[in-house]
Amino acid sequence: MSEKPWGGRFESPTNEFVEAFNASIDVDARMYAEDIAGSRAHAKMLTAQGILSQEDCNSILRGLDEITGEINSGEFEFTIALEDVHMNIEARLTEKIGDAGKRLHTARSRNDQVATDTRLYLRRRTADIVARIRHLQKVLVALADEHADTIMPGFTHLQTAQPVTLGHHLLAYVEMFDRDAGRFSDASKRMNCCPLGSAALAGTTFPIDRFMTAEKLGFDSPTRNSLDAVSDRDFIMELLAAASITAVHLSRFSEELILWMSAQFQFVDLPDAFCTGSSIMPQKKNPDMPELVRGKTGRIIGGLVAILTTVKSLPLAYNKDMQEDKTAVFDAFDNLEGSLRVFGDMLPGITVNKAVLHRAASSGFATATDLADALVRAGVPFRDAHEIVGKSVGHCIKADIELHEMDEAACSAIDARLSVDMVRALSVESCVAARDHIGGTAPAQVRIQVTAWQKELKS
Repeated sequence: MSEKPWGGRFESPTNEFVEAFNASIDVDARMYAEDIAGSRAHAKMLTAQGILSQEDCNSILRGLDEITGEINSGEFEFTIALEDVHMNIEARLTEKIGDAGKRLHTARSRNDQVATDTRLYLRRRTADIVARIRHLQKVLVALADEHADTIMPGFTHLQTAQPVTLGHHLLAYVEMFDRDAGRFSDASKRMNCCPLGSAALAGTTFPIDRFMTAEKLGFDSPTRNSLDAVSDRDFIMELLAAASITAVHLSRFSEELILWMSAQFQFVDLPDAFCTGSSIMPQKKNPDMPELVRGKTGRIIGGLVAILTTVKSLPLAYNKDMQEDKTAVFDAFDNLEGSLRVFGDMLPGITVNKAVLHRAASSGFATATDLADALVRAGVPFRDAHEIVGKSVGHCIKADIELHEMDEAACSAIDARLSVDMVRALSVESCVAARDHIGGTAPAQVRIQVTAWQKELKS
């Protein structure tokens, strides 16, 4: 008999280089637990349907338990000669229990087997990713609570725009990560259908019970079309899209932390344990972890581009190209989970320079919009108010002063409707506090949102 389970049709052995190039065991060995779980469910279903004897089933289950122990202890030797995790486990099972091991593959194919294993594995990893996101949200909510009234400049175009609170700024990321968790959860629901029983592409002639295997493996139902079941990689594309968006959010946050930690900003300081120094410049403290997370974003997005490109021209049903799907998604998940862990562990130790933030918010004319609003409340049309404040800012730039420092003469010279009382009333505290509505940056609103998030994330 050929050493390859599929070798009966071939007269010469596989080229040595081709054998290595063709193998996927270095990537898919991590799915061994899912592969064994699928085989256990398949064996029990075949037995219930009278396709496999109870004696053979008992031998298979015992053998699979022993193989699990061998893999967990490091005794199991995976080999590229057997290509993938499925054939490595099946070959070892047959070696251990004889012909019963050869009967396990009845009514299934590696096509539906790998589709099942991949869904099982990614279902578990997706739950881990969501848990990491939720932990990060809790960390951010705690920081937002601590800094509900810490005033900082808000930016548009990276230019000072209006004063906000740091708590409000942090809660913006809580919102982003909540959508990320939702995308992963939605994708997980859609992929929770069991392909097992679809066989190579057309189903099987054996009287199998696909509902039984689906239930035993925790799927909501079996897939409805065998052609689609073995060729569907939508769930990988969807998960990689969710991973890419989450990585982009982490990258945006990374960029802000990198800027904020610079000598030019000095808004925050990151814990030493998450930074490194320079081999030549002794004064350096580099925000390497945010930089690395920012860099890994391109790698994760690359995984999405890779799978989209792989699938875009594939005819139904299974094609060998699909072997490349796991490389992309496994790498993306590994790097995303690591990035989420870094942020979840790093942020509780962040030091916030409140005085620097307040000083930055008090400069750059961040209160200009509030001065325009004051003019509007005094009966000035908004477009006129906008022009008046614009002229006021121009005057202050030339005089090297802030808006609240203008005197009565300067106000009158710009426009009779602009009073010194209006400019003297300006403060970043009053500007922030005035935005006391849902979605606003007022400390009171931040605390309302913190309480709501604490309740939601606790459930």
